[in-house]
Formats: sequence, structure tokens, C-alpha cells
Amino acid sequence: MRTELGRAIELAAAAQRAVVLTGAGFSRPSGIPDFRSPDGLWARSDPSEVASLRAFRRDPDGFYRWLNDLLDPILAARPNPAHLAIAEFEAAGRVTGVITQNIDGLHQQAGSRRVYELHGHLRTATCFECERQAPGEKLLPMIRQGRAPRCSCGGVFKPDVVLFDEELPRGLLWLAHALLEQCDLLLVAGTSLEVAPVCDLPLIAARRGARVIIVNLEETYLDEQADAVIREDVATAIPAIVAGALERGGRQ
Repeated sequence: MRTELGRAIELAAAAQRAVVLTGAGFSRPSGIPDFRSPDGLWARSDPSEVASLRAFRRDPDGFYRWLNDLLDPILAARPNPAHLAIAEFEAAGRVTGVITQNIDGLHQQAGSRRVYELHGHLRTATCFECERQAPGEKLLPMIRQGRAPRCSCGGVFKPDVVLFDEELPRGLLWLAHALLEQCDLLLVAGTSLEVAPVCDLPLIAARRGARVIIVNLEETYLDEQADAVIREDVATAIPAIVAGALERGGRQ
């Protein structure tokens, strides 16, 4: 009887146009807390009170005090074995793109080149008033003081991340849709698939006939439709899948 890991390796070995969809659990082994686990960020804070666009407009200093606590683990984080394995799979010509909900940039640090950051990133921030963009690192000294960084026009800089109450960038979402419509394998890893509209993205690939692998510690709504479901840490399971697939399927 084949194990779920063995089945996942078979599917990955046969894939020529794999797409990877990752969430906060993918970066948890790198030391960045996730959101929805019992000890995650939302266990300590109400997201609508600290990480929504409404909350940012009402109290930008409060938003940045909350963000300041998250900055240290993000800035200190390095790609974990799962990030490195996906980059290796892409370098072998087997991955056409990575779609991520994460804002930490670890996929790019690991070497992945085609990354769709649906929820944005912290590399830049944009003034709410004049729309001037500034490098995020230049704003760090003010953020470290617990104050919202301000533009020369007097407006507040908002990190280029998607907050609650905000829509995902339509162009980026369209590109992700196009990628999923052409893939033959979707590897969903480190996400509970509870946040819309990202939670609906796997259905695009599945309806096109792509095989689906899910690697996540908790259950997802898609488990029963998936071809393989692995309940292990991504830092253990993903390298095993990629190593097995490259050993069997070779490189392009």
C-alpha cells in the first residue's frame, strides 16, 4: 500500500508544469509565527482591530506598534528547507510559479524567481496622500520608535501589504489565475485555505484536471478532493517530495 508521501512523490515526478501555493505555515519553520494556529498571531490580537485598513486609518501608530513586534522575526528569518526545495524544483524546470500569501520574501531569498506575492510585501511602503513610494528599510528607524512613518507631504506611509478590508491587486490575481489554468500539478503547502479569494484558487487548477497535493498540519476544505494529503511539517515533507521527484523524474 502506497503512503501519502509516496503518492505525492509519484505525482511530483510526473509533473512538468507544477505550481506551488503557500501560506503562513510555510514560513513557520523559519521562525515567523503564523496567524491561525492556537499560538498564532490571531490568538493574541483581533485582526480587524490591528491589521485592517479601517484600523490603519483610525490609528496608524497602533498599527505600527503591532507590526513592530512582527518585524524582528521577519527580518531575522532565513529560508527553511521547504523554501530551498521549491527553488531547487523550479531550477530543475519543473515549477512554473510560486503563488504565496506570505509577505516575508523568503521564496525569493531561497532562489525562486517567479513569485506572485498576492498579499504584498514589506520591501516598500506608499504614502496614503501623495502615493510616493519609499524603501521599507528607510522607514525602520521611525517604526522602531513606535510611530507611523510620514511622508514629506505629511501623509502616512502604509506598507505595500494587503490588509483586511482591502482587495488583492487585480492584475496579480489575474496572472495567478492564468498560471493555475496551465499547471498539471498544484502543491498547496502551509495554508489552511480559509482566506478568500486565495482559498478558491486551487479549484481553478483542479477543474482543469491538475493533480493536487496538500501539505499542511491542519485539515483544509480541499482534503477530500486532493490526490495526496500529508500532515507533516513543510520543512520535512517538501524536501522529501522534491528529492524523490527529481530522483525519479530527472531534470528538464
